[in-house]
Amino acid sequence: MMETERNRRLVERFCTEVITGHRLDGLDRFLHEDYIQHNADCPQGRSGFAEFFTTIFRAVPDFRYELIRILADGDRVWVHARTLGTHTGGEWLGVAPSGRRLDFEVVDMFRLRDGRIAEHWDVADTHAFFSQLGRFA
Repeated sequence: MMETERNRRLVERFCTEVITGHRLDGLDRFLHEDYIQHNADCPQGRSGFAEFFTTIFRAVPDFRYELIRILADGDRVWVHARTLGTHTGGEWLGVAPSGRRLDFEVVDMFRLRDGRIAEHWDVADTHAFFSQLGRFA
């Protein structure tokens, strides 16, 4: 039970400090260097994560990741969250800044190893996301 709670807390801090707080410094506290990303849009490793979110934070300066629910079981942690923001910054996924509001839900799944995140998977409402971004109607 202690490992499960420790892992849940680490992922919660990661989501709050890094994703919601836009703090990409200190990723080594949360992610293994050989971090595996199962989202094809995000490059591998800690540096790939930083590159991916640097682009998002630039394109959507008010990017928010609101935690709805966190569940943990051993080395696995699941986060149900709401992603919000306004595309007012740089180009993102081939779309120029449009001022469009983003508001969609996502489930992120993490596997932890030795007190840090080793792998990540996600399931998102991509139809809502791409429609809101203006990629298709």
